Amino acid sequence: MNGRSRSSSPEISPLDFGEDLAPLPVYKAAATTALDFSGLLDEPLKLHEDLSSGCGGQLWPAGMVLAKHMLHYHRDKLQTSRVLELGAGGGIVGLTIAKGCRIDQPLYITDMIDMEPLMQHNIALNELDDRVRGRILNWGEPLSQEIIDFKPDTILAADCVYFEPAFPLLLQTLKDLLTLNHSAIVFFCFKKRRRADMQFLKSARRAFRVTELEDEDRPVFTREGLFLYTITAK
Repeated sequence: MNGRSRSSSPEISPLDFGEDLAPLPVYKAAATTALDFSGLLDEPLKLHEDLSSGCGGQLWPAGMVLAKHMLHYHRDKLQTSRVLELGAGGGIVGLTIAKGCRIDQPLYITDMIDMEPLMQHNIALNELDDRVRGRILNWGEPLSQEIIDFKPDTILAADCVYFEPAFPLLLQTLKDLLTLNHSAIVFFCFKKRRRADMQFLKSARRAFRVTELEDEDRPVFTREGLFLYTITAK
């Protein structure tokens, strides 16, 4: 799987965007949404959103971008991959891959304990209980033995940059995962909402190899302050 391809067009830096370009969206009431990603899914993904346990229960834009990217560019490259999603919330990226891609291994979606009921609900809602495992993974804490044994090689992270005190915790978890499997690839998408978000990217560039991903929709989503990268070990 070639996760390190770079766009031939000039890289657009998130620093080029104003601090108020991407305000936080208005919170929505609990509801279930059907998504087919412009026909890339034969059967729509059902995603229940519920903010009662925190903001992770809402559908956020970077999750949409990353899920569509994985379907469009990696659908036929993940069969033997060991996939893990960080900060999954309702599980949009991992569940989309489980629904739209052939994968021989179980797929893990992970988040804090408050998000576990929503993850499990969406797994069952899409009848993916035999393919997807929802687990608790707190950033900054040692990886569980189950994850260590799984040794993921494809890591998904969408809209994980939103709370500055959590940045070092997320970085530590990425370091742990890339130390566990030095050849693993992190597919990372975030929306720049405030200048402080750039501190995470600067820290990531110091610790890892960060490469912008090619995507035909890039001119569209970058105008919305969304950025898509791979992160790999140096």
